[in-house]
Amino acid sequence: MDSEETIKIHGTKRRVEAAGADLSGSSFTDVNLSGATFTDVDLARAKVENANLSGLRVRNVNLSGLQISAADLRRASIEDSLMEGMTIDGIPVAELIAAYGALNAKDE
Repeated sequence: MDSEETIKIHGTKRRVEAAGADLSGSSFTDVNLSGATFTDVDLARAKVENANLSGLRVRNVNLSGLQISAADLRRASIEDSLMEGMTIDGIPVAELIAAYGALNAKDE
């Protein structure tokens, strides 16, 4: 990818399909990503604030250092992804998963 171009999308409803793209440094504000799918994507160190991510599907994605706050994550699914350093509402996801595992181990 030789050139860097800024694409602005304002006040419209569109479906975006991106493949083999470098969108690092992009900004999404007041955007509805419900039902979006991310596969083989690098979201390391991204920040997601006040976003509708309901029904989001994430698979094989680098989420390390991702920060999510004030987001609608109902029915969201994350599978086979790197989550080291990822936080939700300031809580490290690794700690949430460990607590869940410990709670379920007691039930067995």
